[in-house]
Amino acid sequence: MTPAQFQQATHCSAAAISRLEAYAALIAKWQKAINLVAPKTLPELWSRHFLDSAQLLEHAPRDTMRWLDLGSGGGFPGLVIAAVSEAQVHMVESDQRKSAFLREAARAMGVTATVHVKRIEAVDAAVLHAAMGGAPQVISARALAPLSDLIGLAQPLAGADTVYLFPKGRNAEDELTEARRYWTLPTADRLPSRTDPAASILRLKGLGPK
Repeated sequence: MTPAQFQQATHCSAAAISRLEAYAALIAKWQKAINLVAPKTLPELWSRHFLDSAQLLEHAPRDTMRWLDLGSGGGFPGLVIAAVSEAQVHMVESDQRKSAFLREAARAMGVTATVHVKRIEAVDAAVLHAAMGGAPQVISARALAPLSDLIGLAQPLAGADTVYLFPKGRNAEDELTEARRYWTLPTADRLPSRTDPAASILRLKGLGPK
């Protein structure tokens, strides 16, 4: 996928493409020292990582401004969301080197993104909400943990109306079944992925322990 094809697929602005091109250049530069993405996926960056991240916006509440991304790693989906939307993105990443990359990438891209360098379990919800100007409207996480564990990390940081968007692979239904053993899932939509026919996006809301 080319930047032009990405723009056609997402209807994003030319400015967003410029931000993502700056991001792609930094990934190529830093990848030599830090494993930001699987090396074999670098030639597919715009589809495998950028479009895979950007598609989450289609399932977020309209005009979302407060977005929390957990275990951001190389910036997916957090930095992509910051590039193609108006949302103020907060990213939680405990790895010091990856956090340094995220900050440098956000600066180079000119996006509004805040990096919290700590373990997710160590994040204080009240402090986070104060920094964000309220509870997150969306919490995302990509390739971080099995769903039941992921909910355990995310739910304490959420508000009553937070929407959770979690990309998952071919075992999404099994992960939902397992999660229902420990959590109430009043809203649990399994949505198709635009980038992988075997994958899904889980959209959850109103989560709580059983």
